[in-house]
Amino acid sequence: MTGIAILGMGVVGTGVYETLESNAETIARRSFGPLEVKYVLDLRDFPGASFEDRLVRDFGVVERDPEVKIVVETMGGTTYAYDYTKRALAAGKNVVTSNKELVAAHGAELIALAEEHDVNYMFEASVGGGAPVIRPLVSCMGANVIEEIYGILNGTTNFILDRMERGGAPLEEALAEAQALGYAERDPSADIEGLDPARKICILGSLACGYDIGVENVRAEGIAGLRREDVRHAAEAGYAVKLLARYIRLGERKVSAFVAPHLIPKSCILANVNGVFGGVTYIGNVVGEVDILAAGAGKLPTASAVAADIIDAARHLYKTRFRSVWSAERAEYVPPEEIGGRFYVGSSGSAQDAREVFGDVRLISEEGGAAFITPRLTPEERRVKTAEYRRRARVFSEMRVLERGVDEW
Repeated sequence: MTGIAILGMGVVGTGVYETLESNAETIARRSFGPLEVKYVLDLRDFPGASFEDRLVRDFGVVERDPEVKIVVETMGGTTYAYDYTKRALAAGKNVVTSNKELVAAHGAELIALAEEHDVNYMFEASVGGGAPVIRPLVSCMGANVIEEIYGILNGTTNFILDRMERGGAPLEEALAEAQALGYAERDPSADIEGLDPARKICILGSLACGYDIGVENVRAEGIAGLRREDVRHAAEAGYAVKLLARYIRLGERKVSAFVAPHLIPKSCILANVNGVFGGVTYIGNVVGEVDILAAGAGKLPTASAVAADIIDAARHLYKTRFRSVWSAERAEYVPPEEIGGRFYVGSSGSAQDAREVFGDVRLISEEGGAAFITPRLTPEERRVKTAEYRRRARVFSEMRVLERGVDEW
């Protein structure tokens, strides 16, 4: 019998408990033996709950119990969760989590601590929820140098952008609808400002290059300033507007990672991922392009990924599953403004001004001002030409156009 402790009985923690209980026989078979939730740690009372007799408030009880081999951290945040995770790993216990904020901030340190004590720190659910995103990157594509990653890593913003494109709703109305349906929190800033996908691309990028990118380096530009007109213009030109999280390898230890709205060609798979669905594209130097699409968010999908990690940990109790996948050594970070490409511009100016400044632009609309796509620009060209154009016209919107492959930079 392998003892388990669940830290935090919120939405995900409850889902994990329900999954372990309802699928106990299947999970036991795949774990090479039965699992038992021995403790549930939470400050609240749960009168009448089936786990009421297992409630504890002191983590030391979990820490000192040798029968507890796997700790499931679903508390969130980086305070108590960080402390308890370090203590659990130091005590020789495997830790499984869905906490993207903690993994992005301290992943390298916690992986190293797990290795030091011959246990596992597993976090599949931290990026794609129920969608398998990390294992394909670390295991299935392990023979590849990952040249680029881009993905829709936040279902809330994807729902909002879908409503703006297909429903013609302004951003504020689409956001209110997302909140009414339970897709967006009352305070949606982590989604709208791009902080949530920034944490996720930090995790994926660090695993891809093997070095720590540093979540504080990842530039996050959200969708707060996006206009309905921009989404409509993009659709007229054969593009969809998506909030993309991106990682680009520029050298052995030289990388860029950022989050920003992009125009994606409709021929691209991710351009056709709508609603609360998401997806990620990996580009490896051997395998080429690999696309993973899924609706991974929510209580049970996320619990499914956590439970899968529990099974993996139970099968490898005294052996670290993934070694040396994320070093604490820092990668050299290149900010996105140092990466060239083509850009969409929505402005109050004229088509003539756009052509005089940027050259051979692709004009999309002159309704209320010029909306156009620039030719490919170097970073310096973009700085100089954009400054010149801003002296002639007001720029409402700027978005990067996703190029297929790595030609963009």
